Amino acid sequence: MDLSYGPEYDTFRSEVQTFLAANASAAPRGEGLRSPKMLSWQKRLIEHGYAARTIPKAYGGYGAAPDILQSRIIAEEFARAQISQGMGGQGISMLVPTLLEVGTEAQKEQFIRPTLLGEMLWCQGYSEPGAGSDLASLRTSAVLDGDEWVVNGQKIWTSTAHLADWIFCLVRTEPNAPKHKGISFLLFRMDTPGIEIRPLVDMTGNANFNEVFFTDVRVPKDQVVGRRGDGWLVANAILGHERDSLGNPDATLARFNALAELMKIETLNGQRLIDHPVYRDRLMTLQGRMMALRYNDLRVLSARLNQADASLARMITKLEGTELRHALEGLAIDIMGEFGLAYGDNPLKRDHGSWQYQYMYFLGLIIGGGTSQIQKNIISERGLGMPKEPKLDRAG
Repeated sequence: MDLSYGPEYDTFRSEVQTFLAANASAAPRGEGLRSPKMLSWQKRLIEHGYAARTIPKAYGGYGAAPDILQSRIIAEEFARAQISQGMGGQGISMLVPTLLEVGTEAQKEQFIRPTLLGEMLWCQGYSEPGAGSDLASLRTSAVLDGDEWVVNGQKIWTSTAHLADWIFCLVRTEPNAPKHKGISFLLFRMDTPGIEIRPLVDMTGNANFNEVFFTDVRVPKDQVVGRRGDGWLVANAILGHERDSLGNPDATLARFNALAELMKIETLNGQRLIDHPVYRDRLMTLQGRMMALRYNDLRVLSARLNQADASLARMITKLEGTELRHALEGLAIDIMGEFGLAYGDNPLKRDHGSWQYQYMYFLGLIIGGGTSQIQKNIISERGLGMPKEPKLDRAG
């Protein structure tokens, strides 16, 4: 069986390798989302077709035809070089593909280009204190007053709200409709009067989440994506993109490569950890899971190109992707021995403490975006057609 890509793709791989060799010094390493180096790198990647590759040129992308093997080669080579594949986040990974699917032409022209370039950062207003796993129970309201919506309510676990320029937000516009109806999907600026942001410190020690309060926030009525009251349909489209991004197999490959390199450096009784049979076996187990995740991703990409149903494959991505990343970061901590316990400002940290940080961060993502238990229910009920779990009789 010949699993090679062929001469055409070998040439393309060489082009990617040449770009990386020539531009490695320009790549950001640890810089923030708004750093000049990150913004410049993102623009360079788009110009060369290594980011926003299939987004139409009219909206700021590179405009290439979809090619899953080229996309796979790009991911492999960037991961091998351990060089940033550019910006992601909720705007690029979630909102942009949703706008391409259901947005108006005016919305595509207004929002996609600045989002791709990192000039417009987004946060997601979904979860509420009483509407987490049961998101359709949300109570944040929007009442139409002339040409504006008036928004009141609260969101919680709002990632990057303290950095965002805009929010895409689920609100209830028809309070008497069934709970999955009467929800609308609004876009509005985060500096709009009436918005209060309160940071929430998570177990990484950073305030990655926030709670956001809306008091008489006025939003132009045309900033609805999809039809009024059909926000649940838009929400489900974007949740699919969120789960894809939370278990990103390309990022997992890059992290696995870094772990393998770390195991060539760390030693136990003078022996490299990569040569220790117990630790090498653990690494190979993770490698097998990573390969399965990446082949599942190819299945998703292929289905998109052929307009086939890949709903079950997409359901798996978030569940396996986040649990795999947590296990991968945990192995790194184990092989560092006592240095794996270093945290905060401890001068003995390896790689600026990124392994410890990511270990805690992905423990949170196993919960965020739908817990693993919720994901398993979704896979069994919607993906495999199994009976729903029984509901307790509250009357008793």
